[in-house]
Amino acid sequence: MSRALDHSALDATLGEFLDAPHWYVAFSGGSDSTALLHLIREWRRTRDTAPPLTALHVNHGLQQGAGEWQNHCAWICRFLDVHFEALEADVDPDGKGLEAAAREARYALLEATLEPGAVVFFGHHQDDQVETLFLRLLRGAGVDGLAAMPARRKLGRGELSRPLLDVPRSALDQYTERHGLSCIEDPSNSDISLDRNYLRAEVMPLLETRWPGYRKTVTRAADHMAEVAGWLRETEVTPQTQFSVLGDPGLALQSLLGEDEAESARLLRAWLKGGGYLAPGKIPLQEFLRQLRQLGKGAEDAAPRLDCGNYCLQRFQDGVYILPPEHEVDDELPALAPGESLDLSGIGEIGLERAADQGLWLALDEHPELRLRAGGERCRPVSRRRSASLKKILQEEGVPPWWRNRVPLLVLDEVILAIGALGPCDSERWGAEGEEEEASWQLYWKPAVAPGFD
Repeated sequence: MSRALDHSALDATLGEFLDAPHWYVAFSGGSDSTALLHLIREWRRTRDTAPPLTALHVNHGLQQGAGEWQNHCAWICRFLDVHFEALEADVDPDGKGLEAAAREARYALLEATLEPGAVVFFGHHQDDQVETLFLRLLRGAGVDGLAAMPARRKLGRGELSRPLLDVPRSALDQYTERHGLSCIEDPSNSDISLDRNYLRAEVMPLLETRWPGYRKTVTRAADHMAEVAGWLRETEVTPQTQFSVLGDPGLALQSLLGEDEAESARLLRAWLKGGGYLAPGKIPLQEFLRQLRQLGKGAEDAAPRLDCGNYCLQRFQDGVYILPPEHEVDDELPALAPGESLDLSGIGEIGLERAADQGLWLALDEHPELRLRAGGERCRPVSRRRSASLKKILQEEGVPPWWRNRVPLLVLDEVILAIGALGPCDSERWGAEGEEEEASWQLYWKPAVAPGFD
């Protein structure tokens, strides 16, 4: 008889993440995430040095009882004395299917929540791993795909960990029952029109009647594939990352224009995985590469784009770049006081810091406005001899098109004092000396570029 599951099963995994600033559990309220949350909570009670723990519940709003599920999860967390946070997802199928769209929205929310170095734990278990391998096999996946779900990978600025991949679903159900934990059963799990549910309800029970130990052998095969995939990654040459003038990570266009299309696809996949991104599907990737090849080095204004779910690739000038995460940008931005720093959604960190020499002379009680380009603005950056339209300046300075309407402008009395990333503009406020009660300041901006490539 096998030993009952307890928190010691997580020793190896959790011990690797003790230096993380925060732990999160992706908490749906089902038996797998409920068991995982309880296991981690029990493990932390024996370790004073464990990071703080938060349960993250993503409310997709797709089921009639979504609000009740969120309340249930909040109640479980109160019972376990675990901090709870609910996130609301905006699910847009847009031809991808509801299930895929919900997954993308969920991961995007979790990715945006993680601070640098934080870890989010998922309750994926051995049965999930087996189902994933079969689904990918039926879709004609390669070695990487047949490695199924990795035990850990990068996720935004943090990491994703799956500590239960060797634990069968039945053991988690027994664990929640033994500890008297109430769990939610998603009614959509009984919909066998969905591929995963069909496998779970119709195919896997049939396999078990013939091969009772199939879970272990199939997951062992996935482990072998993962080893091979890891060896291939170590031995293959990964293209060097190049960065746009604002820091967007990308690849040199030339590296993707070789005659061997398969090699171009391999290079792009290897580079994406090095940054923690899931590779796009074969067919859309082939079409994207075909468009790039058709344009070649010419037609610099052409911008083929590949939507990969939770990230996008787009050609710009001599490179292919990962676009920054999509976040709504407020129409009206707050004022910025000297010495202040702001973190603005969809824009990044921006602030006014003291300048060592020449700078913008401002009094401490002056609060310049932050604005975005509306059209028609003109100015003369101090690095240029003549004034020009802001549109032309951004184009000539190589600012990618996806940033041109998000570049923050520092404005005082309707005069543009500085342009984010391009520096100060010629104005009465710029120079080596200012008025009494004023000090010299400079604008800095750290754009919210796609993570994963330092």
